[in-house]
Amino acid sequence: MSDWTKSGWRAKPRIQMPDYTDEAELKAVEAQLAKYPPLVFAGEARRLKEQLGAASRGEAFLLQGGDCAESFEQFSADAIRDTFKVMLQMAMVLTYGAKVPVVKVGRMAGQFAKPRSAPTEVVDGVELPSYRGDIINELDFTPEARIPDPRKMLQAYTQAAATLNLLRAFSTGGYADVHQVHSWTLGFTEGEKAARYREMAGRISDTLDFMKAAGVDSSNSSSLRTVSFYTSHEALLLEYEEALTRVDSTSGNWLAGSGHMLWIGDRTRQPDGAHVEFLSGVLNPIGLKCGPTMEADDLKRLLGKLNPQNEAGRLTLITRFGAGNVGEHLPRLIRTVKEEGANVLWVCDPMHGNTIKSGTGYKTRPFDSVLREVREFFAVHKAEGTVPGGVHFEMTGQDVTECTGGVRAVTEENLSDRYHTACDPRLNASQSLELAFLVAEELTSLRDEKQAAAV
Repeated sequence: MSDWTKSGWRAKPRIQMPDYTDEAELKAVEAQLAKYPPLVFAGEARRLKEQLGAASRGEAFLLQGGDCAESFEQFSADAIRDTFKVMLQMAMVLTYGAKVPVVKVGRMAGQFAKPRSAPTEVVDGVELPSYRGDIINELDFTPEARIPDPRKMLQAYTQAAATLNLLRAFSTGGYADVHQVHSWTLGFTEGEKAARYREMAGRISDTLDFMKAAGVDSSNSSSLRTVSFYTSHEALLLEYEEALTRVDSTSGNWLAGSGHMLWIGDRTRQPDGAHVEFLSGVLNPIGLKCGPTMEADDLKRLLGKLNPQNEAGRLTLITRFGAGNVGEHLPRLIRTVKEEGANVLWVCDPMHGNTIKSGTGYKTRPFDSVLREVREFFAVHKAEGTVPGGVHFEMTGQDVTECTGGVRAVTEENLSDRYHTACDPRLNASQSLELAFLVAEELTSLRDEKQAAAV
């Protein structure tokens, strides 16, 4: 896009972004960030785009997962390791079910800002600005904590850089060895309530044993010791995004250097808005959240603006309708995409449409509702003859009690035990892995039906 500039979004309507009170300090922070190295590189973004293109054709499958909103206070190497570990376990199970490579993308190293349903919140009769994520203000309910502070962008950059450094080390340093990952998964299936997943885990063990007997194991194959792991976040705070945007010396195109994949939220996807304008001009693969209010005309305009070259892997449509609503909304969006002849990757986000308030007052997500939306997503794509290309979960590797249900059943009464999220409830490690087994069953069924139809 020859007339695009990285600051062009500033002339467009902006929503869900803070109004900083100290303009001089904001400019100083932006100038400092502009001197820092990008967190990711153009070659990595191009490679991810190719892999997402394969997923859009059913030749791969996307697993995207991680924190609702990353926290400065809860940041630790152990937390990064635990989430990475569970995503590797999920990916192994999904790979076995789908028999295609799983593209692993974390909601990590940049997921610091959150859109909010209201600009203010009221507690005990006191009204203050809403908490918008650690990159903007603080969770403490005080007037001082809720003032947007541009210096937090520098802290977010530092934490993102440290996170990426550790992820790259884990990905290539032996921690991702396929045999080690599977041994972790076998531990999950030892419980009595997880017996239904033991058979699949056993088949994975048999496959690894056969490969080893045939002379293919992690001692002589780097592909069994290392993984490609990418990062993603919602591109909400555009001052931060612009400051980290660089020209790719290879192609001359612009790279958003804050993460490999960026997405536009359901609240900020206005075709003429600032967020769409900014992401229309960067070379990264882009996600677009699609909720029940997405209209066909808006989707057509967004398809044209965000992917004018109709490039495979460029645009991922992440649907979020809520269990029971997929059949009403997804078919019409699929038909709109078909009418336009657009290349897209379809991904299910079963988290955001299934948030409820528990009887004990905690915001939660029932495991059964999350699973139901995933199954409805697969069923609609089967009926429409399109490819269900991935899943998008808010999850953590920690043993939190934020979502109810699962084999290690979390009840509403348990929510207060380890409810640590700053924003939305996340699946814990056990629930995440269980969900991977259940999605793998869907993928296996889909594959078997295709093979039967081809005979």
